[in-house]
Amino acid sequence: MSVLKITKENFDSEVLKSNVPVLIDFWASWCGPCRALSPLIDEIAEEADGKFKVGKVNVDEQPDLAAQFSVMSIPTLVVMKNGQVVNKAVGSRPKEQILSLING
Repeated sequence: MSVLKITKENFDSEVLKSNVPVLIDFWASWCGPCRALSPLIDEIAEEADGKFKVGKVNVDEQPDLAAQFSVMSIPTLVVMKNGQVVNKAVGSRPKEQILSLING
């Protein structure tokens, strides 16, 4: 599955009402670490195989969502299950650590 573009318009249906965990990558186009992390996020999304969803929130385009999750630094990774935040990490991470956030 490819990465979903998460906006305030689809947040409810794609994240809050999701029947699988959702990994959300808060990023911006001007952020070097975000750009470095992006291919890894894409790879994880391709390997998700329906077990979880992967979405990206552009903090410049969606400031309300960034504020809702108290995103102060990017990249910030948030994992949600059943509409609740279950894990959060700031900064770039290796693939294994990102997967453990989801499966944790």
